[in-house]
Amino acid sequence: MEGSLGIVGYGLSAIGPGVGVGLIFAAYVSGVARQPEARGMLQTIAILGFVLCEQFAIFGIALAFVFG
Repeated sequence: MEGSLGIVGYGLSAIGPGVGVGLIFAAYVSGVARQPEARGMLQTIAILGFVLCEQFAIFGIALAFVFG
């Protein structure tokens, strides 16, 4: 029973990084639409934001297995 609660907890905690990634790439698309010449710089920042946001999901799955 306790293990399944850990997986449910991870599922709920994965909502945050999912929303974060959506907001990052929405801002990226909006920025490129406004200034296409800044695409290279914006893409680098968007990828960095994606990686930093996804690390929380990876830490969450690791902790779900450790504590679950």
